[in-house]
Amino acid sequence: MSKRLGRKFRKRPTESYFWPTLLAVLLHLAVFVFSLIKLPANEETPDSSSIVQATLVSTETRTDVAQQINEQQAAANAEEKAPPEPKQETEPEPAPEPEPQEDDTPSELEQAVIDQAEAMAAAEEQRKQAAAEQAKAEKAAEEERQKEAAEQAAAEKAAEEERQQEAAEQAAAEKAAEKERQKEAAEQAAAEKAAEEERQKEAAEQAAAEKRKQEAAEKAKAEKAAAEKRKQEAEAQRKKEAAMQRRLEGEREAAAKAKQAEEAANGFIAIVRRAVEQAWLIPAGASDSMSATLSVRLGPSGEVLAVTVATSSGDSSFDRSAVQAVEQASPFIELRDLPAAQQSELRQFNLRFTPGDVR
Repeated sequence: MSKRLGRKFRKRPTESYFWPTLLAVLLHLAVFVFSLIKLPANEETPDSSSIVQATLVSTETRTDVAQQINEQQAAANAEEKAPPEPKQETEPEPAPEPEPQEDDTPSELEQAVIDQAEAMAAAEEQRKQAAAEQAKAEKAAEEERQKEAAEQAAAEKAAEEERQQEAAEQAAAEKAAEKERQKEAAEQAAAEKAAEEERQKEAAEQAAAEKRKQEAAEKAKAEKAAAEKRKQEAEAQRKKEAAMQRRLEGEREAAAKAKQAEEAANGFIAIVRRAVEQAWLIPAGASDSMSATLSVRLGPSGEVLAVTVATSSGDSSFDRSAVQAVEQASPFIELRDLPAAQQSELRQFNLRFTPGDVR
């Protein structure tokens, strides 16, 4: 009966190591996934001398996974084969049933886990191989680049040395040419200096001769000018005295004419005032404080051409009576008796009207 119970509660070999195997595979998968994720905060700046930077993902291969599975399966088998504890039974035990043969063939899930582990190991191996090939290619490219850089540096160095040599040769040639040019310039300057000194000497002698000649000419000219000046001064004095005499005579004549003209003008204005006063009819309401100034313009025969109010009295009837008085008193034929010059001067004048007087 104990054997039947043991067979009844005995676990299948596949069930005894299935879950540990599954957990181990899942753990390896998690490690593999996290190893592929590179966090930016944990990245270190690669050394400039390093060409290939490799990241270690997992050191386990397909053999390691298979070994772990075998170890877990062996542990499960050891638990199965452990003898059960003896029990105190009085009943006779039935004849033992034949033990079923253990099937070592893995289940579908176990096979899937194993296939997944093998695929992971193969992918990891392929990735490592690709990384190694890439590192090899990059190393070869870097070596080629360094080789080309070294060749270019050597070529540039040779070119620079050649350029410096050419520059030195050119500088030496320019220095020699400059020295020759300075020598020629010094010789030319000395020749020009000697020629300039000779020219200045000749110019000084010629200038001295010209100066003596000029001084003699200037002296003769000065003497002639002095004689001419004395003659002109005498003539000017004579003309001045004659002009003074004529001016005095003219002033006397002008004064006489001016006096005569003034008397004639005053006489004409007096005639005009008297005629206007006789013709003016002062308005009855005019006061002694009223005053009006008229501008009178006459024709050649003394007729009135225009009469305008230059300054109003403030009373239109007073201003109008003054204008009418001038118009009624015209023409002023006495204008024709005056000289022509005085006629033109007296053809326009102003008259100031007040109730007591006309000026």
